[in-house]
Amino acid sequence: MDSKNLLYYAFSVVRLLLYPFALLYGALVWLRNRMYDAKIFNSIEFSVPVITVGNLSTGGTGKTPHVEYLVRLMEYRYQAATMSRGYKRHSQGFIIAGEDSNALRIGDEPMQYHLKFPELVVSVAEERITGIPALLQRRPDIDVIILDDAYQHRTVRAGLSVLITDYSRPFYKDHILPFGSLRESRAAYKRANVIIVSKCPPDLSIKQANDIEDHIKPLAHQRVFFTGIHYDAPVDFITDEPVSLAGKNIILVCGIARPEPLEAYLKSLAAEVHTLTYKDHHYFVSADLEEIKETYNNWQATDKIIITTEKDAARLQLHFDKIREWSVPVAILPITVSVLFNKGIELNTLVMDYVDKTIAENNEQFSNG
Repeated sequence: MDSKNLLYYAFSVVRLLLYPFALLYGALVWLRNRMYDAKIFNSIEFSVPVITVGNLSTGGTGKTPHVEYLVRLMEYRYQAATMSRGYKRHSQGFIIAGEDSNALRIGDEPMQYHLKFPELVVSVAEERITGIPALLQRRPDIDVIILDDAYQHRTVRAGLSVLITDYSRPFYKDHILPFGSLRESRAAYKRANVIIVSKCPPDLSIKQANDIEDHIKPLAHQRVFFTGIHYDAPVDFITDEPVSLAGKNIILVCGIARPEPLEAYLKSLAAEVHTLTYKDHHYFVSADLEEIKETYNNWQATDKIIITTEKDAARLQLHFDKIREWSVPVAILPITVSVLFNKGIELNTLVMDYVDKTIAENNEQFSNG
């Protein structure tokens, strides 16, 4: 047996051994959900529109750019706020981002929102059930709240639930932890109002999309959309000036769940790409910065540039002064999502109809109260 087959065999055996644990974990999650469905466990509904964005898997579905899509949709009409757990932050409790915020204090994804959207109210709280009242008390002008990565956070009853699943790893082909990567069973998709199949190839055909939708089996109250990732023009890490990547030799620095699509995109533009990969949500320390700088200095190539993602840049901001001292080109590659098959207006209308209607109903109740 060659090494490749041996590795596959070992992996299969390990997965099989994990199956009983997946059954136990799945049973516990099922029981918890039934408690909420039967109203034995209470869910609280708030007086402002609440949109939750999340997934069934443990990550890598492109949730962050979809949150940003919703922020852009509402930023000129309503005062929006995001609330995240602040994964891997070095703080506790409820916090609203301010001038002194950094990724250590509020987490990398909230810091990314804070840097990109100055008018957005960015908040973090481990428990949304207590975080939302604290947010509304501090900022009573909030019109709508987007809960980031809160699909399983059932103590709050969201008016609109958006479930994101990766095109290359759809939830209907996955299994529950630790046998697979699902946080709860596939049947949990039924709670969503909107299901988004993310990271689709740009040439996805309508037939392929229909086949995926047939596998999802959306219910009467659910709408399915397909989105792709669009890479925007990179900007300089220090100056925010536009940067060209054509023909460059790129050192990609990334700590994200699935860097493969990003690597493929850069390879289509650049002369050569060398990747330094770190764990998802990795906080860079001095040794990492030395590795990045040494890799740049020792690479015998011309026209070199260091590229990183927006999420990584939010953590690299902690070392802004040191990176500026390098005097080497470092750029950030932003991403956005586009809705395929000309369904963007339909998705926008669905979201805004919910927000408009909820705000109007709450205003009417207040005036009659």
